[in-house]
Amino acid sequence: MNTKTSIRPGIRTPLGRRAAIWVAAIVLVYLLPQWFSSGLGIAVLNQMFIMVVFTVAYNMLLGQGGMLSFGHAVFFGLGGYMSIHFSNMVGESGLPVPLILLPLVGGLTGLVFGILVGAFSTRRAGVVFAMISLGVGELIAASSLIFSSFSGGEEGVTTDRTEMLPFLGVEFASELSVYYLISAWMLLAIYLMYRFSRTPIGRMANAVRDNPERAEFVGYSTRLVRFMSFSVSGLFAGIAGALFAINYEIVTEETVNAVTSGVVLLQAYIGGIGFFAGPIVGAVVFTLLQTLLSNYTEIWALYVGIAFVAVVMYAPSGLTGLLMMHQTIWKHGSMRGLLKPYVVCLLPSFVAFTGVVCILEHLHAISVDEPEFSLYNIMLHTGTMQTWLVGIVLLAVGMWGARKTAPAVVDAYGVALEQAYKNTVGES
Repeated sequence: MNTKTSIRPGIRTPLGRRAAIWVAAIVLVYLLPQWFSSGLGIAVLNQMFIMVVFTVAYNMLLGQGGMLSFGHAVFFGLGGYMSIHFSNMVGESGLPVPLILLPLVGGLTGLVFGILVGAFSTRRAGVVFAMISLGVGELIAASSLIFSSFSGGEEGVTTDRTEMLPFLGVEFASELSVYYLISAWMLLAIYLMYRFSRTPIGRMANAVRDNPERAEFVGYSTRLVRFMSFSVSGLFAGIAGALFAINYEIVTEETVNAVTSGVVLLQAYIGGIGFFAGPIVGAVVFTLLQTLLSNYTEIWALYVGIAFVAVVMYAPSGLTGLLMMHQTIWKHGSMRGLLKPYVVCLLPSFVAFTGVVCILEHLHAISVDEPEFSLYNIMLHTGTMQTWLVGIVLLAVGMWGARKTAPAVVDAYGVALEQAYKNTVGES
């Protein structure tokens, strides 16, 4: 798989701007609970932040190092398992260990297993590495069901986070207190991963991804660079697993199986593997889609799969890549010329999407013997010719309109980019 996307280590963000971004992130994280004061909203934010850490850690392999892994959930799940066992041990023995340090246990677990697995898997790259990661993932997933004394089998292992030592009088019994613990670790982990990407090893990971022969020629061991990136990625994946254990107080086989590894891959690609912020965007969007769509339809996973295919086909640089394509245009005030063609193309695209939704929801209603189903709060009868025609006509008309208006979007983007380039030359 070609992962030579637009990570550009030579472009530096000014120090003041970087500081402003981090300050804004801290303020935003602090204020979010006030906007989502319900228990469900806080729970969604906790899940979102955990997946942000996990996805950014995964992208250290895929986006920055060019290593496609199908089993990275191993380090996520093992970090969660060891954190829960350590929490139970502390609760039984009364050791003075506060809960806020529990992610260190998960991180250390992820690092140890990252070193063990990376010692042999990073000797090869490309498809061979991907197959090794898949095999290791399946091996650990099967072992979690076999060695039930450690993993609890299908039921998993549980803990009570309030049995660990409080921090400044906070026992972390409420969702809000857990939110601030998870958000603090999320910000710290993202900052450390960002700094790692700027170290010589992080830079060389980009070089090994793009041209391993040249990296060897200048004196760097490609295997050693991949091994170090793999180990550090396992460390932060283990921290994410520990945060998962703290939040849910249970870890099961699902945390180490192929589904979780597939989810983190989806999130990274949807957001954009070529940008450091891409996995963050992907984790946020995927979590919101999962939460919101599951409230309205039982086949939400199918829509997420369609979105993934659409992103890979039409926006291979991800959602972040789409935004970055307009950065220069926005900077030089040329976005106004794109608004009309974009809206004109989005309207038939939405009509086509509505047709797809109608057909899929109709098929699902037939499969579960429902007499009717809802399409945007409009009830349609199942199995009637009129319902089939609604979906087919909407899909056909929408696709026709989108194909007719797409060339105008391409032309308008080219004109806006050319104008932005002229403005740049004029300023210089």
